[in-house]
Amino acid sequence: MIKNVVFDFGQVLIRFDPKYMVEQYVTDPADSALLQEVVFDRLYWDKLDQGTITDAQVIAACKERVPQRLYGAVEDIYYNWIYNIPEIDGMRELIRYIKERYGVRLLVLSNICTYFAHHSGEIPILDEFEGCVFSAVCGHTKPNVGIFEHLCGRFGIDKSETLFIDDSPKNIRGAEAYGIKGYIFDGDVERLRGYLEQELEK
Repeated sequence: MIKNVVFDFGQVLIRFDPKYMVEQYVTDPADSALLQEVVFDRLYWDKLDQGTITDAQVIAACKERVPQRLYGAVEDIYYNWIYNIPEIDGMRELIRYIKERYGVRLLVLSNICTYFAHHSGEIPILDEFEGCVFSAVCGHTKPNVGIFEHLCGRFGIDKSETLFIDDSPKNIRGAEAYGIKGYIFDGDVERLRGYLEQELEK
């Protein structure tokens, strides 16, 4: 019986779109393309998720790769991306529905940086959840088993009673290897609703 439903954040609860984020501050197509490539380079973001690089180090590294005239844009984009992440249409309504109808515990588990963690109280959709585990804060990243162990230990939940929803097959495999049931989210909220109803009514 599923008693706990755990959601990934990016591309599950919200839309993480570097092009959209950059174009809030830059209109020139060439500048936009460059800033998307630089500011959102996985070279930095993987380390941010691990908590092994600081915001200042990322900003400095990005500025080395762009013209000086774009230094301000680098800072604007980096420090404001958390406010440019639209919610996935229908997801908030689905979360409220399963919480009210089934009484399940709702949690978030995300590979994400300390900057986001420190500002997570400003992200409206997170108010729907009992709690969150962020990789850079807990010291473990998906799909490694440590982050799932941390989740279950911190919230006192049984892995056999837990469902994890993520858009990454790799992360779902990590959860399932630990003993947590997984669902790969493909962007279809109605399909997810049907699946949840089926699982939660067992």
